[in-house]
Amino acid sequence: MSADRSGRPDAPGIRLHATLADALKLGLTEDEWHKLCEIQGGEPTYPELAIYSLMWSEHCSYKHSRPILGRFPTSGPRILQGPGENAGVIDIGDGWAVAMKVESHNHPSAVEPFQGAATGVGGIIRDIFTMGARPVAGLDSLRFGEIEGEENARQRYLFEHVVGGIGFYGNCIGIPTIAGEVYFEDSYAGNCLVNAMCAGLVRTDKIVRAKAAGIGNLVVLIGAKTGRDGIGGASVLASQEFDETLEEKRPSVQVGDPFTEKKLVEACLELLDRALVVSMQDLGAAGLTSSSSEMASKGFVGLDIHADRVPLREADMEPWEIMISESQERMLSIVEPARLDDVIEVCTRWDLDATVIGEVTDTKLLRILWHGEQVGAIPARRLADESPVIRTPSVKPAYLADEPVDPEAVAAGDDTFGLPAGTPAYPAPATGDEGLGAALLQLLAAPNIASKRWAYEQYDYIVQANTVQIPGSDAAVLRVKDTPLGIAFATDCNGRHCYLDPLRGARAAVAEAARNLSCVGALPLAVTDCLNFGNPEKAEMYWTFEQAVEGMAQACEVLETPVVSGNVSFYNESFGNAIYPTPVVGMLGLLDDVSRTADHRFKDEGDVILLLGPDTAALDGSEYQKVHFGRVEGRIPDVDLDLEKRLQAAVREGVRRGL
Repeated sequence: MSADRSGRPDAPGIRLHATLADALKLGLTEDEWHKLCEIQGGEPTYPELAIYSLMWSEHCSYKHSRPILGRFPTSGPRILQGPGENAGVIDIGDGWAVAMKVESHNHPSAVEPFQGAATGVGGIIRDIFTMGARPVAGLDSLRFGEIEGEENARQRYLFEHVVGGIGFYGNCIGIPTIAGEVYFEDSYAGNCLVNAMCAGLVRTDKIVRAKAAGIGNLVVLIGAKTGRDGIGGASVLASQEFDETLEEKRPSVQVGDPFTEKKLVEACLELLDRALVVSMQDLGAAGLTSSSSEMASKGFVGLDIHADRVPLREADMEPWEIMISESQERMLSIVEPARLDDVIEVCTRWDLDATVIGEVTDTKLLRILWHGEQVGAIPARRLADESPVIRTPSVKPAYLADEPVDPEAVAAGDDTFGLPAGTPAYPAPATGDEGLGAALLQLLAAPNIASKRWAYEQYDYIVQANTVQIPGSDAAVLRVKDTPLGIAFATDCNGRHCYLDPLRGARAAVAEAARNLSCVGALPLAVTDCLNFGNPEKAEMYWTFEQAVEGMAQACEVLETPVVSGNVSFYNESFGNAIYPTPVVGMLGLLDDVSRTADHRFKDEGDVILLLGPDTAALDGSEYQKVHFGRVEGRIPDVDLDLEKRLQAAVREGVRRGL
């Protein structure tokens, strides 16, 4: 029988003592082991080590990305809540605000596509209603490998089951999936991308923050029972590359139940509307560990968690398993003792468990207790907010040419488009049906351009009866009932462009999202992002991440669209091969009058067709280049952000006037 640092022997069936070997196995480095030993005053117990391994994982701590993300603009006159909460919140007027966020569920979806996608939707929905907002819209941004040909059967399987999982969860819970995008590219063959976005409406005086407060208040766990599903998901899946052990990671994928989530939505919104809870937090990555430590840290208080009181659906779970389980459809709330009976009454009416599992203390410690015995005690703020920060030395990738594009060659119509000498030209197709006509038909049939109707028709996009613009338009538009307002949403990114030039590609992603909103008449207001990249420990990959963040920041500053929330997904690699840099932009737009919108369809014979903006001749990174020449190369054109801003204003004015 071993003992922990205080000399206590392991309890029967409970392992307390942890070692450096355990830390390395759980994904921590030797330096991180020594740092946590310093914090703990000696070697940690095993429950403490398990908690550190999750909270200091890349997925939870953002240890590689935090030094860079500070470049984003995050404030503005309409921003009520920026990064740091479960979702960003934007004031849209008439006493209403929009809460929105996008997150990745890439790694779980690559292992088990249906449940991975479904639980990704469930998790992002909880981020919205925990702010006090009723979810009104879902969006997605999906990437897979090429799907044509017998050799790509696996990619078709992933695509079909991811779409099925999104539709299953969203349709069952009654939230419309109103917009999104799908791309097929070789670089995503080993690591698909599944980014889920949700938005909700909340009265500006009803916004809730996830901050524990009130010494002696109760910690109440609401929702589904806890099992072993998802244990280690933040570290086993989201903070590692994929290799030949992919199938072994299937047990780390959570299992979702949208019908329980629907009850959870209604119960929690009632609790928040009636002010029966002090605060509330979703149990997402790292489960009870992350929710409790983050709430304690934000409130500068401590929490005592009695792990043995957590309702279980599997026998013989150890304290560390209970603390890091990622079982779905669970919420943590802080409740005043006098309101506990009311909270239990609401949850019972919605057929949900509501269990007191702890209390707020003045210790500033996250303490884990097991049948009255302390098995772990960690300073909450150091756990949640003081993880190691790593900035990888960055190097420009070797595949990116140093020679700049020759603007004079571009202006002269050079068919090499100003690329360095020796770059193959792109011969124009012959005229006539066998030339341009055939090329056009081939492009229209390409999976990246062809209609995505098969996918979005599996989604209920008109439930709640607020949808004005349906999927297939430049952006989706919803009405805000009992007001003249409309809100618009889009998700955009061209990973191919970001591969060729991450700075320009990221600028273009922000500009494209804003452009799509402007095309339906909506003023772009704010951004939520999902930054999908490879291994941050590799210098070349880290350079692309730095460049993409800088490009997004520049565009957000000029277009006045602050970043209010988001997610970073690293380690999107398979057998050492990284995905294209894919900084997905989700954007909110506002229409003062929802009746004055426009769609992308031609209307009447004789109407004039106009091309607005500069006629920039460029094929680099285009679908034409890939389909007809099998290449992804060259230098993409840059976005003139000042011109883009003026052009979009003109488009919105034209829509407003009904032109």
